[in-house]
Amino acid sequence: MRRPVNRQPVLKPQDLYLLLALLARRGESLTYPELAAFAGVSMSEVHGALRRAEQARLLAFVDQRPSLIVPACKEFLFHGARYAFPAARGGMVGGVLTAYAAAPLSALIAPSADPPPVWPHADGNARGLALVPLYPSAPSAALRHPALYENLALFDALRMGRARERNLAEKLLEERF
Repeated sequence: MRRPVNRQPVLKPQDLYLLLALLARRGESLTYPELAAFAGVSMSEVHGALRRAEQARLLAFVDQRPSLIVPACKEFLFHGARYAFPAARGGMVGGVLTAYAAAPLSALIAPSADPPPVWPHADGNARGLALVPLYPSAPSAALRHPALYENLALFDALRMGRARERNLAEKLLEERF
């Protein structure tokens, strides 16, 4: 007997990653190739991710360009994304600072004696506890684009931080919408 196929759409980490990339370029009308180059992902990944985000009603296409549905994005980002994409941690590595150790939160939170969270990356200049990035190309793209870096670091604070860090990250992300 043949098993039924599950056709339930499921969001993937690259879907949220591209939504955060769109937020970093808020107000700009991006084409698929521009978004792919900005985020460091393939065109097919952009197409699939935006299709799934549209099915989840997190974005809509206006004049054939992706546009965030702000209330839905905020609700998912602030209340669901950290459960859908939990923080995966590792040991001490060299990499790129993230979460509370990166801007803009680093200016608001005093550093502790604990090693900071970092995305493992060869071009990083910090040493700390590994935090698996939301998407493999995120650290490289973040180093090229400060607004994307801040969005990804704020999301990491939402998914791994303590209550104070999460509240500050939510407030700062709210201002970006």
